[in-house]
Amino acid sequence: MVRTLAALLAAASCVAVAQAQDIPTAVASSPSLTLDDAVAAAGGSAPALDAAQAGVEAARAGRTVAGLRPNPTVQTQVENVAGTGLYRGVGGAEATVSVAVPIELGGKRSARIAVANAQADRALLTQAITQADIRLQVIQLYVEAVASERRLATARDQARIATDAANTARVRVEAGRASPIEEQRASVARINADAHVERTKRLAAAARANLARRIGQPLPQSLDLAWLDHLPASHGPGRPVSATGTLALAAADANLAVADAAVRLSQSQRMPDLEVGPGVRHFSQTNDTAFVFTVSMPIPIFHSGKAAVAQARAQRTSVEAQKRLTALDIEQAITDAQVAADNAAITARTTSGPALAAAQEAARIARIGYREGKFGQLDLLDAERTLADTRVAAIDALAAYQNARAQLERLTAPAPEQGN
Repeated sequence: MVRTLAALLAAASCVAVAQAQDIPTAVASSPSLTLDDAVAAAGGSAPALDAAQAGVEAARAGRTVAGLRPNPTVQTQVENVAGTGLYRGVGGAEATVSVAVPIELGGKRSARIAVANAQADRALLTQAITQADIRLQVIQLYVEAVASERRLATARDQARIATDAANTARVRVEAGRASPIEEQRASVARINADAHVERTKRLAAAARANLARRIGQPLPQSLDLAWLDHLPASHGPGRPVSATGTLALAAADANLAVADAAVRLSQSQRMPDLEVGPGVRHFSQTNDTAFVFTVSMPIPIFHSGKAAVAQARAQRTSVEAQKRLTALDIEQAITDAQVAADNAAITARTTSGPALAAAQEAARIARIGYREGKFGQLDLLDAERTLADTRVAAIDALAAYQNARAQLERLTAPAPEQGN
């Protein structure tokens, strides 16, 4: 009878393991939210993208403003009034109405337009960078959500195994084949496994909530859990990736173009502008009318514009140095991300392949041996612990690879073509 009960418990344990291993497949077979769906949904509800689009519109409006010419001015002047003698009252007044049209010299308008064009190009790059950042954030949240659900499935699997092991230990103790301490030890393992399930469940719920918050809509029942298993076919190191043409370097180039245009603008502003225009003067005493023509130009005595040019050139030098630093930083970051992705892929292949298979086989042998009295309970617990740790390590390695690949994709994201 005791052997029959033990066999039934062992069979139940195998069924529980099979059910737990089938959980990801069953969930994945139902309609699920794919990564591409999540990225598309996040792009439509991201405040950062709205801000970037507003920046593009502002830059385009700035281009229009830069091309506008200065407004003319109308001036009215009345002389020889409210005096004494002949000029008492307004009888001897002279009234002049003139129009002054500013004439910009030194290429100021074209220099302003050049600055506005450079700023508009920089705004478009900012929009592209924002889109790439949103994609990276969504991928990282999606990875965490999928990995959390996989960890939860593993925790539930281990909790079922711990429950079955506790039942088996109880049967062995009741049959006099084991010490009561084995039942207590198995009970402790079961309690810890149940607590681990509750903790993992909360982490999975938080990961799903963060993803739902980022994409701006509730998540469906399941995610694409199988996506986490996608690994590159090659086992060797990846080919070096160049930083040329990336978003980061394009942004540095755009900053330098803005600085160059600012230097040209400051140089053009050293040339004083003219104000010219006709006018009409009326003489009250004789009721005669005469035309006048005015020309005015400021004298650059106190503010010649040299300091502004020096400031713009110094800022341009700073931006140029920052561009060189950005190139070095991006190349280093790409190298580090590529190594991290390659190493994570190796770890993922090992833990989810040979290591996991060996841990599963060791746990299977330990269960059979413990049930038949060939192995002690400590051997069984150690094998189960190793299997649980290997499963979690495999999930963590897969998540680390997907995150590293996403980071590498973000660093090497190409800049949009000019005019797009």
